[in-house]
Amino acid sequence: MFNKNTSLVNKRKKSIIHGFVYLILTGSAITVLLYSVMLISNSDNRPTEQGIKLTDQVIQYKPSVMKNLEAHGKKEYTAIVLALMMQESGGRGDDPMQASESYCGEVGCIKDSETSIEQGVSYFSKVLDKSNGDVKVALQSYNFGAGFINYVLNNGGNYSEKLAIQFSKQKYEELKHTGIYKCIREEAEQYDACYGDYKYVEAVLNYYPAAIELVDDEVQVALVKQNN
Repeated sequence: MFNKNTSLVNKRKKSIIHGFVYLILTGSAITVLLYSVMLISNSDNRPTEQGIKLTDQVIQYKPSVMKNLEAHGKKEYTAIVLALMMQESGGRGDDPMQASESYCGEVGCIKDSETSIEQGVSYFSKVLDKSNGDVKVALQSYNFGAGFINYVLNNGGNYSEKLAIQFSKQKYEELKHTGIYKCIREEAEQYDACYGDYKYVEAVLNYYPAAIELVDDEVQVALVKQNN
């Protein structure tokens, strides 16, 4: 009798445990499923670095970007500036080009998108001219500042990620005492390259294929030549 009852109790315990595990597993599965659905539903306009699409917020600024580039004689760079904006902000906020620092020397002084685009395009045009039309140098200089141009010219004259790392490390050593700068990428920590984003060129160009689909062929030509 004792053995039967013990066996029955053990069976009940196992049944309860199995049921509990089942609930955990199915509950986890449901949680994962709900999380996946949430990610899919939110992914349409999320900025990524996959070069798949631009956000609607960026796309809406295409006419303004083209207009301002045309004023600088650089309409052919529309796709690259749209990709740049995508990397900077995904088109969100009052300063979609994140151009405040080049405008007033500090973050957050630009309060409207038109001023942001006007200043961002102006600064991009400036660094593009100073870099003799080298798109990669111009893009990295948009992130690092125009000082990167002379650094490249004094170190072989051609853009490379290695030079970007070296410049970032050098500037970080000079400025880390301010406490303003920190590594925005985990991989930058191994180099102590925590000034700006040394992978900025790669990040922007990941969006370029999607951006170039939004512009006419004649707008693409000069940029494609510059990247050859």
